[in-house]
Amino acid sequence: MAFILRRIAFYLVAFLVAAIINFLLPRLMPGNPIDIMFASANVIMPPEAKKALALTFGFVDRPLWEELLIYLRSVFTFDLGVTIRYYPLTVTEVLGRGLLWTLLLVGTSAVLSFCLGSLLGILAAWRRGSAVDSTISPLALAMQSIPAVVVAITTLFIFGVALRWLPVGYAYEPSLDPEFSWEFISSVLTHALMPLFSLMLTSIGGYLITMRNNMIGQLGEDHVVMASAKGLSDRRIRYNYAARNALLPSVTAFALSLGSVMGGSLITEIVFNYPGLGNLLFQGIINRDYPLIQGQLLIMTLTMLTANLIIDFAYVFLDPRLRKA
Repeated sequence: MAFILRRIAFYLVAFLVAAIINFLLPRLMPGNPIDIMFASANVIMPPEAKKALALTFGFVDRPLWEELLIYLRSVFTFDLGVTIRYYPLTVTEVLGRGLLWTLLLVGTSAVLSFCLGSLLGILAAWRRGSAVDSTISPLALAMQSIPAVVVAITTLFIFGVALRWLPVGYAYEPSLDPEFSWEFISSVLTHALMPLFSLMLTSIGGYLITMRNNMIGQLGEDHVVMASAKGLSDRRIRYNYAARNALLPSVTAFALSLGSVMGGSLITEIVFNYPGLGNLLFQGIINRDYPLIQGQLLIMTLTMLTANLIIDFAYVFLDPRLRKA
């Protein structure tokens, strides 16, 4: 119990520090949203009208420390303010819409990549030196080294432009109304295939190589040799003795990838014009939408710290040696 309380206290302090950095980062960016808004529209506003607009969006000329206190209060009351880019919608409403699409795309990709990559890594390690290992391991290394933007653009060109098998952008057909019907669901799934495929290609190799290397190390351990000497089945030795301990680093990477889900996949969502959190963050940065940027970064920080906390607890569960310690 003391261990749990210490870890929770540590992550609360880390969240507070991250929230302060989150407050300062947008204010270090050049320009402000009001100037950018009217510079792009090529209009000249009277100073009093510009000041009234700034007050509407909550940009009040206060000391920095006072703004920080107001911001921290809004963080703990979940009042993230009104967006500038999507006014009059609140930050919570905008991020809530993007969150559904990001969970569908990036969350599904993270789970599938972890499961498939780990299973292939176990297979490659168990049959190391065979044709299977000699094929999938170099292929995984090659795919891991290709930048995500190259994979996304190539996938878009081949399957969307050249072959025209799949739609090239957005999350569903714009002519359809969001509803629980097969037509809408099939459109969502069809539009998600290319970005999902792109994300899996760039992430599955890391899980495969990590699992393979850790698995090979575990196969030489005493407890695995003893299990083999006792005459246990290959399946039981492979999964219960070797893979369980080799899985710990992959669990860390998987938990961190789940934590980064809330940030979306910036490059992939931009290439495919997918309305997730990554695309929203990009739009917020372009328009100097401070409330939207801060709200998005705050969610990313919170989920990442939560993922790390889950890793700490998962390690204690998976590794009996840690429980004894």
